[in-house]
Amino acid sequence: MDVLCARILERHRDSIKVQKPHLAVPNLTRIIGATLTLSNKHGFHATTLRQLAQASGLSMGGLYTYFDSKPTLLAMILGEVAETVIGVLAAPPDKVKRDPRNHLHWIIETHVRMSEAMQPWFVFSFMEAKSFPPTERQRAIEMEVMTEKIIADVLKQGVASGVFAIDEVTLTASLIKPLLQDWYVKRAKYRRRGTSIEAYINVVTTFVDTALSGKSRTGRTANVRSKSRTTAHA
Repeated sequence: MDVLCARILERHRDSIKVQKPHLAVPNLTRIIGATLTLSNKHGFHATTLRQLAQASGLSMGGLYTYFDSKPTLLAMILGEVAETVIGVLAAPPDKVKRDPRNHLHWIIETHVRMSEAMQPWFVFSFMEAKSFPPTERQRAIEMEVMTEKIIADVLKQGVASGVFAIDEVTLTASLIKPLLQDWYVKRAKYRRRGTSIEAYINVVTTFVDTALSGKSRTGRTANVRSKSRTTAHA
């Protein structure tokens, strides 16, 4: 939280009136933490600045030294999530980029672990999107599209090199994305089941590998042809 809030301070120095990091970052941490907690309970739209002041331990005037309105606060949070996700996923290690399958495995694991570390931020961005103002809603949509594009680019490389056997690259990327989202959106379900993050990553990776290999489709096609021949002979 401190690291992310330090980056928010850096990005919004023009609008945040408190410039000294040792003062600003702890208060931003309290503000953002209270915002995520209250939004999880009541929704961001229904949360008032008075509630936020009380939960963060700051005065109303204190809040206004960090942002001038709720839309500005919203933009700070969404901006940090977007910059973190795209910044991390767009910069894989060189050794990973050489092999599409390893690259995809890295994306799956990195996204799941990142969403675990930033779960309140990810849940906020996902669950609140429907009530965002138009500009912020569009930004949330663009963030999801960018993530899908990163996945799709790796799939294209895999198809070109013969590693993956799929026809619909963009559609396949859009189907992989919800598997990554499910870990943080339905975290309570997996906690009740005792599913560890390692188990989730391994199962999703295996599931995606099987789907991209074309083996299931080939097997199904063979079965259909076999049944057709049997029916014809009958």
